Amino acid sequence: MATTATPVPSTAPAGGWRGLVADWSGDRQAFAVPWGKAMMWIFLISDTFVFGSFLTGYMTVRIATTEPWPNASEVFALTIGGQTLPLILIAIMTFVLITSSGTMAMAVNCAYRRDRVRCAALLVATALLGASFVAMQAFEWSKLIAEGVRPWGNPMGAAQFGASFFMITGFHGLHVSVGVIYLLSIAARVLAGRYEARGEDGGKYGNVEIAGLYWHFVDLVWVFIFALFYLW
Repeated sequence: MATTATPVPSTAPAGGWRGLVADWSGDRQAFAVPWGKAMMWIFLISDTFVFGSFLTGYMTVRIATTEPWPNASEVFALTIGGQTLPLILIAIMTFVLITSSGTMAMAVNCAYRRDRVRCAALLVATALLGASFVAMQAFEWSKLIAEGVRPWGNPMGAAQFGASFFMITGFHGLHVSVGVIYLLSIAARVLAGRYEARGEDGGKYGNVEIAGLYWHFVDLVWVFIFALFYLW
């Protein structure tokens, strides 16, 4: 007596548009990296265009203006002990932010080694360095405002200086402030063992690396701001 074999459902992925829709709607991995990292890269690329547009606009305005542009060494100088030190605060801010990149890199290393306490401590240290940077930037803003610099005017020269400075450094400072909150939330999750509780072979510890991508991007943007605003 002949028997009819029961057809076995195919497990091969569907091709074409139907397969693409199935992958994305099923929340599968559509890239060669985890979803979170891919989305962070997409966000950072879009943010690069925003900062690039701001800095390009700043360079265009500075080149086109007919009024003298304020001298950064004089505008951002501080008098300490009777001595005028040009760009001393900016140098400290840059050192703090670059140091925070180092602590962030060490936090990622500790995360993948499952060293929860050191990872959380380094994330908190990175956040504190970022908060220090924002505090120094607030002092810098208050100093310029006290000297009469406004987004619509500037007693030191070209009126566009104030608008460019407050817009670009303010937008970057907002990114640093958001990053501080972001890092502290990740540190709390790491210390509480939230990522180990997921039991996903270390995949959730990738969230520390994703946070690191954001933080390194913020640091890299500052390098361009430092070069174009304070050294040019």
